[in-house]
Amino acid sequence: MSPDGWHTTEDLDGFLARAGDFLRSRPAPHTVPLTVTEGLRTRGAGAYGAGTPVFGWLEREGSVHGAYLRTPPHPMLLTPLAPGEVDSLAAHLAGLGHVLPGVTADRETAAAFADAWHRHTGAAPTLHERQRLYRLGRLTPPDPLPDGRARVAVERDRELLMVWYEEFADAVGEAASTDPGSWADARIASGGVTLWESPDGIPVSMAGLTPMVAGQIRVAPVYTPARLRGRGYAAAATTEVSRAALAAGADEVLLFTDLANPTSNALYQRIGYRSVSDFAVWDFPAVQARGLRG
Repeated sequence: MSPDGWHTTEDLDGFLARAGDFLRSRPAPHTVPLTVTEGLRTRGAGAYGAGTPVFGWLEREGSVHGAYLRTPPHPMLLTPLAPGEVDSLAAHLAGLGHVLPGVTADRETAAAFADAWHRHTGAAPTLHERQRLYRLGRLTPPDPLPDGRARVAVERDRELLMVWYEEFADAVGEAASTDPGSWADARIASGGVTLWESPDGIPVSMAGLTPMVAGQIRVAPVYTPARLRGRGYAAAATTEVSRAALAAGADEVLLFTDLANPTSNALYQRIGYRSVSDFAVWDFPAVQARGLRG
């Protein structure tokens, strides 16, 4: 049995052996850690980012009560934590000399950690994005659907997927979480991207699915080039991948939106998605933790 407190490791298998059941116990709020660790497990350390992934969990009386993971250079991911747990994690990471680019978590945990990190390191946080997590209720396809049809992306679409993946990352103001070619290859191999085509066979929108883990699948990403928006293509593509996720046996079909985009939030609600909880992303400047050896 591990001693109480926070534990940090670079061993994915060891982390999942200790914290995997905890992550699977709440698939919706833990959807991103579940998806990222599954990607690392199946595709290796380069699946997300370029640095060495770091994992951690909070042990108390023989049980896991919280977890985090980092895939540099991306913000740290946190499961929901109580205020005291947040402060103890900030102190733990600062004591190890970690430099964090930011944090992503449910709204309350993210704000509390940003404040605690400021206290422990002097790094002044800035709010980067507010997000909302949705869960599919009753799927309600758009009526009418736009002209065209859906099809699963295949090898001949690889270059298009790479371009659209980078354009999507740029549109949402984030660095691509992985190499575009590797992302496209993985999604093509799993059948994890659906394209909506115009009647003349030209792709006009895409919607992706993450692999199923703990009974949940997340819709991501959804992208339509700017010149083609406002025609219902994203709603059609999202409807098709949502239907595919249900057909694959998912207990929960989830997706995130940027709360600053009222169009996408309204779109997903129209086709049957319902709010679960709010999340936030905070950025930290590159400030080394105080009083630590370099």
